[in-house]
Amino acid sequence: MRPGRSLIVAALLAAAAAPPASFAGARQSGGGAPPRRLTAIAALRQYPAYFHLQNVLVHGEFAGDEPAIVLRGGDHEVTVILNDARTRSGLVEVRGQLFDLGRMDPADPRLGAYQHKPRAEDWPRPGEELVLNVTSVSEGQYAATPSIRALALQPWRFVGQKVTVAGEFRGRNLFGDLPSAPGRSRYDFVLRSADAAIWVTDLRPRGRGFDLSVDARVDTGRWLEVTGTVSEDRGLVAVAGTALAATTAPEAETHEEEPPAPPPPPEPGEVVFSSPTEGETDVPVAETVRVQFSRGVDPASLPDRIRVTYVGSAEPPPPFTYTYDAAARAVEIRFANPLQSFRTIRVEMLEGIRTFDGAPVQPWNLTFSVGG
Repeated sequence: MRPGRSLIVAALLAAAAAPPASFAGARQSGGGAPPRRLTAIAALRQYPAYFHLQNVLVHGEFAGDEPAIVLRGGDHEVTVILNDARTRSGLVEVRGQLFDLGRMDPADPRLGAYQHKPRAEDWPRPGEELVLNVTSVSEGQYAATPSIRALALQPWRFVGQKVTVAGEFRGRNLFGDLPSAPGRSRYDFVLRSADAAIWVTDLRPRGRGFDLSVDARVDTGRWLEVTGTVSEDRGLVAVAGTALAATTAPEAETHEEEPPAPPPPPEPGEVVFSSPTEGETDVPVAETVRVQFSRGVDPASLPDRIRVTYVGSAEPPPPFTYTYDAAARAVEIRFANPLQSFRTIRVEMLEGIRTFDGAPVQPWNLTFSVGG
């Protein structure tokens, strides 16, 4: 492998997107408005593309004075637009929509109440400036006992502790409950309860009377009780499991909640990374091409929309197969035979590819040259 390519491939495999059929911002299987995502401010800052325009619920404490007020949770904070909401002292539970200014137009009317909006000529790039557009503020409670909800909202209170939690098995993020994957073991899976979700690592999901596949939707829906140690890394909360057992779902709690903010229009997807890179030369004849998307795509939209050709030639295109990695939001293309030496290859993602929620993926192409 050429110098530096191992780092590129490692970076691609480490990226998890959405992604977030089951990726960042995925709706519930029954359709309807997007869910409200229970998360921590650290995750908002680490995965702005996933949470952009999503309805979120976070815990934290207000800091600063008008008009520069932030919400702080653990070691992280985010600027807020309070609208008609009022600050409180102590821990608060805040509902709102996350705005990633770099993914919005300076004239967007939703930013009208933001008093620190940059000038158009100084507009930030995606991920540089985040704002939480608050819809409600209520008193929060510090979690006394561990649960998936408590770990998702207040991970800093449980890091390093051994806990036992119960939730619904969701496979390897098959429903886009979380923005990325920790990639610690081949059996990492998501455990979800209500609107909160965490990762379980280092533990195969099998026990007395069950053996679940992390890649099969048919195996999801089972309730598991997991024991392990809590960690938080890159905004992802995980339990390194040591034991698990089957359990039953708790009785559903009924409680009133304010109407959610209007669902945003689906955000278009785009290709954000490839290996090889555009214009790269001396690519090995046995190269595998990897293409990563900004959001999770619908695998059913991929057939017949990936094209590979030799540039400037009428000869048949090189035969290939592809696989889609949901956790990494990436397509991997493998060629049936070595590519022809000293030829230029074009890889195209054609119009018609869709994200998990039906938004279009911008057509894209990659051109690289094969070595000897």
